[in-house]
Amino acid sequence: MNYYLDIKILPDAEISGAVLMSAICSKLHKALFDLEFSTVGISFPKVKVTLCDLLRLHGDEQSLRMFSTANWLGGMSGYCRLSGILGVPINTKHRTVSRKQSNMSESKLKRLLKRGSITEMEAKAYRAKMFASGLDNPYVELVSASNGNRHRRYIEFGELQDTPVEGVFDFFGLSKTATVPWF
Repeated sequence: MNYYLDIKILPDAEISGAVLMSAICSKLHKALFDLEFSTVGISFPKVKVTLCDLLRLHGDEQSLRMFSTANWLGGMSGYCRLSGILGVPINTKHRTVSRKQSNMSESKLKRLLKRGSITEMEAKAYRAKMFASGLDNPYVELVSASNGNRHRRYIEFGELQDTPVEGVFDFFGLSKTATVPWF
C-alpha cells in the first residue's frame, strides 16, 4: 500500500454528489470483481456525515496503473477527475475501512416468521427495535448486477494505527482486518 490514486467527484447541478459517489463505487466494484483484485483498498479521506467527494484507491503501483489507464469508469468519467499515481506520505497513520452491517433486517425478520421462530406480536417488537437502532454510518447505495436490487453498504472506519496491517480486500475495496493509509 505504498501508492494511491484519488478520484475527485466534480460538482454537478443535476446529480447529487452522493448519487455520483454511489455510481462510481458500483463501477469500482465491477472492475475489482472482473479483475479479481483483492489487493486494492479504498478510503474516503474527507468523510464527515457523508462520504463527501473524494474516493481514494490504495495499492501497488501496477494495480493502480490498470485503474488509471483502463476505461472502467465508462460514462462516469465525465463526472470525476483521476489524479496521477502518487506515493503515500511518510509517517502516515493507518486504519481499516470496512462494511458495517446491522444484525437486524427485514429479510431476517421474514425468515424468522416463515420458520415460525417468532410470533406476529414479537415481529412488531422486532420492527420497532430495528428502526430504533438503525445505522447512522455514511453509506453508498449500490445496485446489484445479478438481480438489480438496491442496497446500502454502510462504511465503518477503524481506529487510527501507527503501523499497517497487511491482508486482503473484498471486491468493494473494504476489509475488516487490512488497513489503508489514512491522510
